[in-house]
Amino acid sequence: MVTLFFIAAAVAIIATFMVITHLEAVHALLHLVVSLLAVALIFYLLGAPFIAALEVIIYAGAIMVLFVFVVMVLNLGPLTREQETRWLRPGMWVAPAILSGVLALELVYVLLGGQKPLSVSSGVDVKEVSHSLFGPYLIAVEVASILLMAGLVGAYHIGRGWKGKAR
Repeated sequence: MVTLFFIAAAVAIIATFMVITHLEAVHALLHLVVSLLAVALIFYLLGAPFIAALEVIIYAGAIMVLFVFVVMVLNLGPLTREQETRWLRPGMWVAPAILSGVLALELVYVLLGGQKPLSVSSGVDVKEVSHSLFGPYLIAVEVASILLMAGLVGAYHIGRGWKGKAR
């Protein structure tokens, strides 16, 4: 169990470092997805399957779709076509594929009964999370959603402004 935890932690650290060091946005997004999946596996190994599921659904799913949408909106036209063809080479997928493969093997090992996650005496269920999100933290949740929408609209307007101008 401890070994699986450290493997997932190493994958998360390596993937996060690759997010920071890559210059292309698509590469960074791929590594960020791997990092978020590794964090979800860490939560599962620590005995918090609900939080792991939320990590996958909310962060690796919804937020990453938003990021990819913003990258697509900021597409600068014919100048980026050559760059996009370089991104589609198989070499770009090697590092995320290896890190994702390590996480997949680790998850299969855990699910087949190799190691049981830690049992937590007091778990967090859906009702507690919903009461927190729509209770004392309602303003914070709404402000975060407005901030994300403002960032998306701002990125759209910045990207749209660049298309008409000569560089």
